[in-house]
Amino acid sequence: MNNHFTITINDDNGVRQFNLHQAVKKIIWYILGFIAFIALFAVSTILYLNYTVDKIDDKRLNIQKAYEKIQLKNSKLITSMKDTQIALFLKKKELNEVSDSLSEIETLIGLNPESDTSLQERVTKTKLNSEHMAALLQLIPSGPPVEYKGITSKFGYRIHPRLKTREFHRGLDLRAKMKTPVYATADGIIEYAGYHKKSGFGNLIIVEHNYGFKSYYGHLNKIVVKYGKFVKKGTLIAYTGNSGLSSGPHLHYELRFLHKTVNPFYFVKWSVKNYNDIFEKEKKIPWQSLITATTHIKIPNPTQTLPSSQLVLSSKGK
Repeated sequence: MNNHFTITINDDNGVRQFNLHQAVKKIIWYILGFIAFIALFAVSTILYLNYTVDKIDDKRLNIQKAYEKIQLKNSKLITSMKDTQIALFLKKKELNEVSDSLSEIETLIGLNPESDTSLQERVTKTKLNSEHMAALLQLIPSGPPVEYKGITSKFGYRIHPRLKTREFHRGLDLRAKMKTPVYATADGIIEYAGYHKKSGFGNLIIVEHNYGFKSYYGHLNKIVVKYGKFVKKGTLIAYTGNSGLSSGPHLHYELRFLHKTVNPFYFVKWSVKNYNDIFEKEKKIPWQSLITATTHIKIPNPTQTLPSSQLVLSSKGK
């Protein structure tokens, strides 16, 4: 068996032959195979590393995009928090203003809230109290029936301007020019509308109100309502004049409670601003019973102010 092989090399110097043993040949093939394996392994490793790097770059880009989105959301959240803080500050300021305004209303209507009372409870109590006030002022005569320009003759004893005799004057003579509008001072039914010779009031309107009250409007020039008609507070019912036993144009305004005369002065001046004054000054009326009877009454669309009162405000504005 031949264990050698010959390698022939031709070059410029001639032909040279080398005899190699078969074992050396195998070693050379092993070396070449190992080198090829190393090369293949290196190429595979490089390709794998490149693939891994690409994956890492993709993940890095995704993380960067996610980070940018988080930063954007965080920025929006910070902006939203700032807007919320501003809105809360403005709302708190608004609530403080509402609380201050509510305190003024509470003082006006005679409420003294406790320190631990919530704003909602205060609003509820104020609303109930205000509704009750509106009901009383709607159902019981209040405010001037004509534009208030003063009183020419008070309630009480006086010398009659025409008869020249001392008598008890049961109402107020309100100063007014001829044909000044006259308005109902509370809701009621027209009990009388016409000329009343016996009383000396001339053209007279009597309005029957709730809870035993009646209002009288005398010495009228013209009556614009009829017997039996329901009138709301603030309804035009007549025009002032000089009819009957009168010494000049004015309005005789009279109030009665259960057929007894009461001083109309406090009722003419009665409004939301001085709501509690009448309870102290007019002692003939059982106010506590009336307040109890009207506690749960709610008037839809109550008359805020009489047209006569609006005329006074507009004239003061000029």
